[in-house]
Amino acid sequence: MFDVVIIGAGPGGYVAAVRAAQLGLKTAIVERDALGGVCLNWGCIPTKALLKAGEIYEGLAHLDQFGISVSGRAFDLPSMVARSRRVSAQLNAGIAFLMKKHKVEVIEGTAQLLKSTGVPTVSVALKAGGTRSLQARHLIVATGARARTVPDLGLAADGRHIWSYREAMVPTSLPASLLVIGSGAIGIEFASFYRALGVEVTVVEAQARILPVEDEEVSLAARKSFEARGMRFLVDAKVTRLISDAAGVELQFELNGKREIRRADRAIVAIGIQGNIESLGLEAVGIKTQRGHIVVEEHCRSSVPGVYAIGDVAGPPWLAHKASHEAIRCVEHLAGAAVAHIPSPVPGCTYSQPQIASVGLTEAQAKTAGRAIKVGRYPFRNHGKAVASGETEGFVKTIFDAGTGQLLGVHMLGAEVTEMIQGFVLAMTLEATEAEIMATVFPHPTMSEAMHEATLAAYGRAIHL
Repeated sequence: MFDVVIIGAGPGGYVAAVRAAQLGLKTAIVERDALGGVCLNWGCIPTKALLKAGEIYEGLAHLDQFGISVSGRAFDLPSMVARSRRVSAQLNAGIAFLMKKHKVEVIEGTAQLLKSTGVPTVSVALKAGGTRSLQARHLIVATGARARTVPDLGLAADGRHIWSYREAMVPTSLPASLLVIGSGAIGIEFASFYRALGVEVTVVEAQARILPVEDEEVSLAARKSFEARGMRFLVDAKVTRLISDAAGVELQFELNGKREIRRADRAIVAIGIQGNIESLGLEAVGIKTQRGHIVVEEHCRSSVPGVYAIGDVAGPPWLAHKASHEAIRCVEHLAGAAVAHIPSPVPGCTYSQPQIASVGLTEAQAKTAGRAIKVGRYPFRNHGKAVASGETEGFVKTIFDAGTGQLLGVHMLGAEVTEMIQGFVLAMTLEATEAEIMATVFPHPTMSEAMHEATLAAYGRAIHL
């Protein structure tokens, strides 16, 4: 009998386990694969290791701008991949240490909920063999998600020529040409990595523009930047079939009312994700699901008392930091901790070259909501630190409510903007207006000064425009 049993040890599950233990709850966590989940082992972390390698290699071509010359430029793909796997292994071991430190019992196996008249009950098919029954006052489902597939169209990994994120992260050799189906964060990041290493990359998107969830200005500017790096794009392209054959892949699609075909050595399917809800026994216990996700209410409660769901399995936004935040909020609630939960927006980041980061409403969303707005834009080409660093691509865009000064949204494109967005997230969480941001002293010279200038620009006060 436990106070809390958590199914899934990704960035939602393991954080929930740590916080529960901190609050004195007897806690167990069930994981069928590896601690850290997809994010740490096959997603967020190893992709960033690969992207950093690609960024460094790409940067070598521009060393002459800094008065540096090198003889030859080469990369070792197996070493890049091996380093990314070592990074994941190191952090996986770190999570194992945290579980031991906080006396969280780790149970390796596959969990299934059982119908019971009392407390939530879980049956675990153990990796080592046999089964184990667990009871808990509270159960948290944190099983995450996996790559979305459409087998009828051939949009599913075959482990050979058609890849998911797993195959794309451990290539044994580089394809000469690559199709990336989907231009969300996952698709664009893989496109950036492979293009940096010289692969001919074409990104296929069903909607009218790439990165469709981003502000339109960011989307258009990002495409221009990616095209300057040699990427190609097919937008408004409806995929009708993806075929793998001995020579590679053939993509059949409709564009402008015409049927077209593209061939490549490999294809990466990055058309979104779907929640891991199968085989959990959700139907047997009456947990409501919708569109492949568990339906949750306030404090991440499911439709069954005592059962909660957090992270990707509970629906969008499908982001690791959202899962971790939900984990803490959920556990503190079920533990009865007297903690004030302050609403905070969830930022999104794409670790391409250049990077993309955003939070809050886009300009179009603000206008659709009927808000009178003030918009500020500040380009990095005007920025001292950016010019000195040779990182002049991109801009910071701010959106304020014209009447109240409320910061409604921020959209950024450029070097290290994923490290800067948290400043605006904090401002929005604290309900800062333009007055507080303008009054804030930003250190010089830093890339973050562009955040200040973009705020000033919204009110016609920018200094360096």
